[in-house]
Amino acid sequence: MMNTIVITQPGDPKVLQLEERPVPDYTDTEVLVKVEAAGINRPDVFQRKGNYPPPPGAPIDIPGLELAGIVTAAGSKVKRWKIGDKVCALVYGGAYAEFCNVPEGQCLPVPPNLSFAEAASLPETFFTVWSNVFDRGKLQPGESLLVHGGSSGIGVAAIQMAKASGCTVYVTAGTDDKCAFCENLGADKAINYNKQNFADLISMLTNGRGVNVILDMVGGDYTPLNIQSLADDGRLVMINTIKGKQVQVDMSAVMRRRLTITGSTLRARSTVFKTAIARKLEENIWPHITSGKIKPVVYKTFAAAQAAEAHQLMENSTHMGKIVLTF
Repeated sequence: MMNTIVITQPGDPKVLQLEERPVPDYTDTEVLVKVEAAGINRPDVFQRKGNYPPPPGAPIDIPGLELAGIVTAAGSKVKRWKIGDKVCALVYGGAYAEFCNVPEGQCLPVPPNLSFAEAASLPETFFTVWSNVFDRGKLQPGESLLVHGGSSGIGVAAIQMAKASGCTVYVTAGTDDKCAFCENLGADKAINYNKQNFADLISMLTNGRGVNVILDMVGGDYTPLNIQSLADDGRLVMINTIKGKQVQVDMSAVMRRRLTITGSTLRARSTVFKTAIARKLEENIWPHITSGKIKPVVYKTFAAAQAAEAHQLMENSTHMGKIVLTF
């Protein structure tokens, strides 16, 4: 048996309760990981509220999309990992538990300079940013990126990954403190969206050219401003629609300026797809983490039994960086 954090029913953070469950089985292509830490992400909150059902095969009532820990068992077809290896991983769900089964390819080595809590803060946001900014958005060295929600886990990852790749990075955030945090992390300019129109400022900062790529989790009325903020041949990549999914777009501007509007969700994608991202991260980003050029930013850790408090902090949106549970 193992301790888990279970969604007892859809609702507020208090519905997260500590329960004992059987240790999960694992297939011949999976490893069983003793979880030392698990990252908290917005999709966990949506799942807790009943608005984000897990994909087939994932635990229905145990949230958690990322973890770090120690391999305790390996399937017969697992080639790379062995018992005792320290790994961090993206999972379909179930990371809020003492043990979790993980497809071999979705694991990455824990960088030797990181703690388990730091390593657990990486997979979900780093997989998401690589897939959307670099694969779909095709951000290239020397180009510019605008990230909305710069102080979020996604923002922290995007700022550092883009800067390490030789790009100019602009972000938006909701307070002056969060803006200062983003600039200290490496952003070239952080825009307080409660004080300034980001489209006007992007135009000024880029001498009217606009940015090459925008990573947006807001949607709604940000969309026309995003279109206005893109350079010719620019790419808008959507990963959420917090302010609404129904929007109006001037398609003549899209055609005239050869813009691309795209987006994706990650959780339901195949193991093959996620394995490919993992290998790209290990090749292109993990060396920067090992060298210290890219650093995980953990705002606060909570013991697993305090999962409700951790979710409350996530919903308050006062944090800067990642929130992590420890087991």
